[in-house]
This record gives sequence, C-alpha cells and structure tokens, in this order.
Amino acid sequence: MLKGRNILLAVTGSIAAYKAASLASMLVKQHADVHVIMTKNAEQFISPVTFETLTGNKVIDDTFDRNSGYHVAHIAMAQEADVVMIAPASANVIAKLAHGIADDMLTSTMLACEAPIYLAPAMNTHMFDNPVTQDNLKKLREYGYHIIEPSSGYLACGDTGRGKLPEPEELLEYILQEAACEKDLTGKKVLITAGATQEAIDPVRYVTNHSTGKMGYALAKNAARRGAEVTLVTGPTSLEKPFFVNTISVVTAEEMYQAVTDAFAEQDIVVMAAAVADYRPKTVADEKIKKADGGLALEMERTKDILGTISARKENQFLCGFSMETQHLKENSKAKLEKKKLDMIVANNLKIAGAGFGTDTNVVTLITESEEKELPIMSKDEVASAIFDEILIKMQA
Repeated sequence: MLKGRNILLAVTGSIAAYKAASLASMLVKQHADVHVIMTKNAEQFISPVTFETLTGNKVIDDTFDRNSGYHVAHIAMAQEADVVMIAPASANVIAKLAHGIADDMLTSTMLACEAPIYLAPAMNTHMFDNPVTQDNLKKLREYGYHIIEPSSGYLACGDTGRGKLPEPEELLEYILQEAACEKDLTGKKVLITAGATQEAIDPVRYVTNHSTGKMGYALAKNAARRGAEVTLVTGPTSLEKPFFVNTISVVTAEEMYQAVTDAFAEQDIVVMAAAVADYRPKTVADEKIKKADGGLALEMERTKDILGTISARKENQFLCGFSMETQHLKENSKAKLEKKKLDMIVANNLKIAGAGFGTDTNVVTLITESEEKELPIMSKDEVASAIFDEILIKMQA
C-alpha cells in the first residue's frame, strides 16, 4: 500500500521506543521506504542498529554526520519525506518543537519539513497532563501538527493514566490514512453496510448467516483512505472497528433499515455489502423455547427491503449492491440490478474457491447496465479498491 512512499520515523527518548521498531517493520512490509532519525536520548533505550537492520537505511542521529549520505541531511530528509511520524515523542522534544528550537538532527529536520507530521506523545501521566505540555501540544496543533492522543493504562514508571504510546498497529493506521491512497473521494459522503443481521427466535437463539463483515470493512477502510467521509452500518462482527470511520452498530434487519434510511439522503455513494436477513421469525418468544419431542416450525415474515426503499428515494446518489449466488450468477445479479434500479452490482459465487464468507480473498464480477467486468481472485482490500475505482469511472462518465 505504501510502495514508492518515503516515511520518516523520528524516535525520541522514551521507554516506548521499542514500539517504534515494530512500526518500522510494519512499514517495510507495506513496501514503504523507511528512514529513521533518533535523538541521543532515544539511543539509551534502543540501538540504531535495530532500525538499520529493519529498514535497510542508515539511522541519522547527528546533524553534522559527514557520512550521512546527504549533502545537507536535515534539509534533504525533510524534503524527501511524504509523511513524518514522531513516535514516541517525549515531553522534551515536544517543548522544543513548540518553541522552534532546532538543536539536534530531529528538531532541525522538523523545522525544515513541509510534509504532514504526526506526533505521538509518550510520557508519565503527570508530565502529559502538566499545563506546560498541554500548552505545547496546543501550539503544535496550531502549527499544523497532527497529535495522536496517548492511550491510558499502567505505565512503565508504575503510575496509571494517560501517557502510553498507542500500539504500532494504530500508528500505522494514521500513516496509511495519510499516504496509502490518492484522495480521489475527498468531499464525498459514502455509506457502507457490512456483516450479517441477527433475528431473534427467543432470548437465547437467533437466525443469521455466515457473513463476517470483512468485505464491508475493507470497503470502509478504502473509502476513508481515499478521503471520503464514511459511515459504516455494521451488524455484529468480531472485526475491530475501522479508524477514521463513523461506525453505527446494529443487530437486526429493522435496525439496519432505520440506520440506512436515516443517513441515505446526505450520501453521495451507497455500497450495500451487508448480508441482511430476508426473513425473520414472525413472533419472538419471551422465554427460551424448551426442547420437546418432534420438530419445531417457525413462521417467518419478510424483513423490509432496504435497497428497494432507498432506490425509490434516490436523487443523485450512486447505488451499489452485492449479490451472493450459488447458481446463475450473472442472470440473477442482472435481474437484481434492474429490479432494484442500481447503478452497479458486485456479484460473487459462494461455490468458487477464494470467494464467499469468512475468507480474506474474493472473486467478483462488477455488473452495470452496459458492461460486465470479471476480476481475478484478489484480497478483499484489493477488491474494495477496484470497486471504488469502477464507481468513480461511472460517476465521471
């Protein structure tokens, strides 16, 4: 996702410096070109050799290093960076940056840098809550720095409170949000549904399906990284809520209906990836249904048609549905496209290897009124990107 991107990781003196090594490794796995600046205090906690081994690039810790490989290192590194992440950021370095002090390699580079700078404070909770530190962070926000709030919990010093450096996975999300995609959905509002719904039989049991929500969550992440304002309406799932997305959690088809119809009018794009129950028990028992000899018959009733409702209210929105089939894939999907008055439908066959519920891959066909595009097996992240690529092409046509 970060191929061709230059990520500058700045590490300061904090016990949390070890997390920066994990972040560097994650960035390399995303194919980023990772360069590291360390303060002398940071080297008290972790060796530059660690970062050099992980990134394949020399760590720069001295403004006057004649073997840095640069003519003027702090200027060159500032100009080459696509994104800067200062993690961990100590109270000392935060104070220097807030007041324009440039007395080492890190602070000098930041003063020369015009790329987006993300700063993740890490320190004792009393140091973080000190009005001086808070004023310094306020100044940095005013100067355009993106401040990542620290986590709360048990700190290395033995105190409990705010001040922990967020986990590397979270820091990576900020970099991906900034640099992973072209911002071709900026200014667009996108509504996505994901996961299965659950329709109660009694207080213990419910009717559902095998959807895990992976496809919908991949769509939400991709749209957000492309600059969209994303609302995700999701049924129950074990997935972590995506960053930079307004997530609305629902359980039943009725709750999803209400959430989608309430939000629909202000959207530019709607992608209905959820596997919504078509039927629900007509009555829900107040108490657990006891096992008895013989069978059990449940009378079912139709749930409300979400796509049918919003398509009837459509003004300028682009509507994209999903079609999960086990036979007659194209015929059934084209019929749904026409019946629901959709702009596009994403069709996939549950019986094809690599497609369907619970997998990290998918095999889909993008169908519009005028054409069909069969995509090869891809990761769901890649499928999500391809879907929005096609949506943008159709919207601009």
